[in-house]
Amino acid sequence: MTLDVAAEPIPAVEPMPYGGYRLHPDHFEPARVPTEISQHAGRISALHVGSPGKVGLLELEFRLNGTRTELSGHYQKSPLQIMRPLYFDPLRPDMPYTFLMSTGGGIVQGDRLRTDLTFGPGTSAYLTTQAHTRVYKMETNYAAASTYLSLGEDSLVEYVPDPVIPFAQSRFYQRTVATVDHSASLIAGETIYAGRLARDERHQYDVYASDFEVRRPDGSLVAVDKVRLTPANHGVDGPAVMGGHDILAMLYVITARVPAQELADEIHAALALAFAGDEMRFGVSVLPYEAGMWLRILCNDPTTMAKANTLAWSVAHQRLSNTAAPLIRKS
Repeated sequence: MTLDVAAEPIPAVEPMPYGGYRLHPDHFEPARVPTEISQHAGRISALHVGSPGKVGLLELEFRLNGTRTELSGHYQKSPLQIMRPLYFDPLRPDMPYTFLMSTGGGIVQGDRLRTDLTFGPGTSAYLTTQAHTRVYKMETNYAAASTYLSLGEDSLVEYVPDPVIPFAQSRFYQRTVATVDHSASLIAGETIYAGRLARDERHQYDVYASDFEVRRPDGSLVAVDKVRLTPANHGVDGPAVMGGHDILAMLYVITARVPAQELADEIHAALALAFAGDEMRFGVSVLPYEAGMWLRILCNDPTTMAKANTLAWSVAHQRLSNTAAPLIRKS
């Protein structure tokens, strides 16, 4: 006796695009986009989202080789790239300094950028960008950049990119997610200009949105810092936003190597002494669970802001690495 059994239909499997999973939208598109940004979504008539050159990817992995931290994994897709890491700090010959670069002149509409930075147990590394990030005028859609940092046990990572300059009519979303082991330490910074200050262009962008998240390896949330700047809709000059200033900067230090309040007090004292009487405004707070500290600075002068950022980072670097901070030169 035979039975005729209808074969179960085989579900259609969406073919992976050229380039594999990295070029699938689920990989390079942010998991969520703030409504201030997503309302500008739209089809671009020229190079649409996902076109060649519109998706930039960078993956770096650092591991210990003896006592020295070395780059052990590297994938890049233009416009994101790096040159080889440098070891120029005589006090920390084990610590690579890596400059994140872009082959383009800036970020344009429809760009999607993703950077994955992984640091193995016991590693130490410093990363920054080659120059300021320029976000150009947009007529359709928006641009987004996602950065994921993963810090293993006892690692020390310093991620201090140069400022972002949102041009008039630009729309930019920046998301940074740092997964930090309880024994690891992270120094991370973010700076935003009001626009092209030399041209007296101030707060003419459509929207600048930023999320900075700190999580533990089990996914538990430590802290979130959200920035939403929409000059035309809500204004940005209030006391809880830019307070009439042209530059906003944040510095986050996640660590268990030194007491959070002690580090916060030391950074506050250093800034108060160096900039006494200056128009700069700043505040320092301890993060939840004594996980570290957080600094916010408001200023009008780029040079003053650069000095303040460098001073705060230098204090944190010295406390966490027990060595003086080196001079970072980019010219």
